[in-house]
Amino acid sequence: MSQNKRYFVTGIDTDAGKSIVSAILVQKLKADYWKPVQAGEPTDSNFVRSMIDSDLVIHPEGVILEHPMSPHAAAERENVKVERKQFSVPETENNLIIEGAGGLMVPINSSEFVIDFARDFDAEVILVSRNYLGSINHTMLSIEYLKSNDFKIKGLIFNDEPNPETESFILQYSGIPCLGHIPKLKEISAEEIAKQADNIQI
Repeated sequence: MSQNKRYFVTGIDTDAGKSIVSAILVQKLKADYWKPVQAGEPTDSNFVRSMIDSDLVIHPEGVILEHPMSPHAAAERENVKVERKQFSVPETENNLIIEGAGGLMVPINSSEFVIDFARDFDAEVILVSRNYLGSINHTMLSIEYLKSNDFKIKGLIFNDEPNPETESFILQYSGIPCLGHIPKLKEISAEEIAKQADNIQI
């Protein structure tokens, strides 16, 4: 692997805010963006494209599925075979942000999970956490899975409404570095994404 970095963005649940965080990271690092598996419309690639500088690179998705559901279920419904071995990381000399689908343990078939891409692509994991009742449990279980399976963890990004008590417990107990806090955005725009890049330390 070159000196440029690959980061795999995943979340503690489907609505953690991976695409917003991915756009912020792309803008912050002037990185390329890639979504290996897209299920449903509108696509996350198009969202990120609309939020970043026009000269930054969005690589074509590895697989696009029509149904907005778990990739394994969408692929089965559409009679499409999706396996990790069919994916190759895009060639680039730039930093690369890779966005997962849903949370860590979302299946792409009967035996493989989205998070496995992080290992396949030698990417450090950035976990997006969002504060809600139960988020401590979901965040800690996600971190425990990453640690116990020897994934490279870059850090946590907290998204949406802040909760200092929750966040301090997660950080203290897990020992995972916090890369930044993204507040609940009143307006999601390219200008706001660029502004929020200042909140990320990476």
